[in-house]
Amino acid sequence: MAMGSLSDSEDDFNPEINTTPLVDVMLVLLIIFIITIPVMNHGVKIDLPRASSQPNDIKPDNINLAIDAEGKLFWNTEVVDLAQLQTRIEEAAKKSPQPELHLRAERTTQYEKVAQVMAAAQAGGLEKIGFVTDPEKK
Repeated sequence: MAMGSLSDSEDDFNPEINTTPLVDVMLVLLIIFIITIPVMNHGVKIDLPRASSQPNDIKPDNINLAIDAEGKLFWNTEVVDLAQLQTRIEEAAKKSPQPELHLRAERTTQYEKVAQVMAAAQAGGLEKIGFVTDPEKK
């Protein structure tokens, strides 16, 4: 019986990587993808009915209320006094949906007039008040 030495087994060592199992796995995966991709994209075409409706959101008209430097009130460019303002605010508050009051005042307008208009809007039942300002022009 012959005994091999340690040096004999070193000659049989092959440092190359065996890529055959890797190629086999890649081919199997390729076949699986080739079979499954057309199945995933395959679908039944159905002609569904189409509805052509548009939302029925009605936006109310905004009320533009301006106060000049002398304290005059302008309801959409029409001059009104405080009593007329109160009745118009009450009429506008009854509308559904309620319009928004856009309040514009000149820089030199007394704050008392602005406060009176705000109080009239609150007493009349208007819930939305917006303040319109003009940026400084240089």
